[in-house]
Amino acid sequence: MEKNKWWLPLVVSITLCVGLILGHVVTRNGVFSGNGYDGNRIQKLQDILNLIDKNYVDNVNPDKVFEESIVEMLHKLDPHSNYIPASEQQRAAEMIEGKFGGVGLRYFMLRDTICITHVIKGSPSEKIGVKAGDKIVVIDGKNVAKVKIETDKVMSMLKGAEGTKVNVQIVRQKKKMSFSITRGTIPIESVTSAYLTGNIGYIKIEQFSVNTAEEFRSAANALKGKGMQKLILDLRNNGGGVLGSATEIADEFLKDGQTILKTIGKKIGTKYYKATSAGELENMPLAILINANSASASEIVAGAIQDNDRGTVFGRRSFGKGLVQEDNKLRDGSVIRLTIARYYTPTGRCIQRPYNGKYDEYYQDRGGENDAELYHPDSTIFVDSLKFKTPKGKIVYGGGGIMPDVFVPFDSTGNNMYYAALRMSPAFQAFSFDYVENKRDQWKNVDDFITRFVVDDMLLAQFAAYVQREFKIPFDRTSFIQSKKQIARLLKAQIAQQLFDDLGFYKVYNAEDNEFAKALQWLKK
Repeated sequence: MEKNKWWLPLVVSITLCVGLILGHVVTRNGVFSGNGYDGNRIQKLQDILNLIDKNYVDNVNPDKVFEESIVEMLHKLDPHSNYIPASEQQRAAEMIEGKFGGVGLRYFMLRDTICITHVIKGSPSEKIGVKAGDKIVVIDGKNVAKVKIETDKVMSMLKGAEGTKVNVQIVRQKKKMSFSITRGTIPIESVTSAYLTGNIGYIKIEQFSVNTAEEFRSAANALKGKGMQKLILDLRNNGGGVLGSATEIADEFLKDGQTILKTIGKKIGTKYYKATSAGELENMPLAILINANSASASEIVAGAIQDNDRGTVFGRRSFGKGLVQEDNKLRDGSVIRLTIARYYTPTGRCIQRPYNGKYDEYYQDRGGENDAELYHPDSTIFVDSLKFKTPKGKIVYGGGGIMPDVFVPFDSTGNNMYYAALRMSPAFQAFSFDYVENKRDQWKNVDDFITRFVVDDMLLAQFAAYVQREFKIPFDRTSFIQSKKQIARLLKAQIAQQLFDDLGFYKVYNAEDNEFAKALQWLKK
């Protein structure tokens, strides 16, 4: 058995008892209480843990044993119930709330140096004069340049409560500069790209936080003001998030009284989510993009649109997460994220994929290169028992995930081991950062960049030499030629991202994307 995992089968059994002791009692302030349960069980648990700690052949960390076994216990129930330690709870809460206290920088590590890729608009860093391309060398008197430092450590040094200060020294084109930055509230944007192709809008949602519906409405209204008459909503690789934001966005497209979602749970009973009369996009032609990594809230939106015959879904079958979780805070600040309900699409489909209790197997290769559904639909779900009908008579299927109306196979053109090695490394981001160092003012906007910038053979040769030197990826001429078009496309998109954030990336990348092209073609008709 893997070292340090000897205890899992035993302690899983122990913590199942803990689940029985603690699992159903919540005080008014949301903190679990164990009052009223058999004290003998608690004493027995304590005796076993003490015995392990005292007599086991190797030294063990009781806290680590206990916390990791809680995770194992929850994963025996279903694949989405989870345990969040107190040390990780703040970050989890930030993703849900869509904001955090910090300075407003995006960065990555290159040659053991903190390289700033973007300065968030309106952030404390922008107001004080920090710029993209700067490199941070000192934080609060501590040298952070050319030393091994984890990204999480950098994040903990820069983040903090609003109103507190952090002092940084940066290098800009070999010149050192010092800044004292007063931290503020930094939004985590979930709508990361919105633009027009003719009269067809494109909106990309990365996740669903508390603020996502508001962000979406703002982006949609801006595009409408520029002439948007149709919309592509991109939910690919969106793992979900806040249910309420998903239902609000679905409401924008559906008419008053139409069902968005139904949830059923022992604690909450049966609850229907209905559209209101507030939707501002009820008559706008709509295409939705999904793939195997679109889950949860993404599936709520896609399922509601599909089951109400409101738009067309393109791509590949979504992940299949049809369970609703509720956070329950424990006394030490940690959280049990417990499944409390299943959700069903308007036609009655439960989107949750089957689960046999094997957590790793459940996630293995979903959307990865060995997933057969990248290239053709899974015919095993096309059975009468999983068949449902929409109001207009369209056949849709349950069995796990949302099956798109138009299946678009994964484009594997140019795939080989060399290209895979490039994509798995930071090569594209690193080269792009270095490339634009003295070129950030050469293009007026993203459209000017797209029109005038060309990835020619000389630039590709520079890139190949760079990744061999910096990331030790040996040059493979045959594979390079085979993947040349894909390398050029991704390189241009990454350079555009360095210059114009996610808007630049998606505007370049989507221009040669099969799923986007299919949706665009359908909307044009």
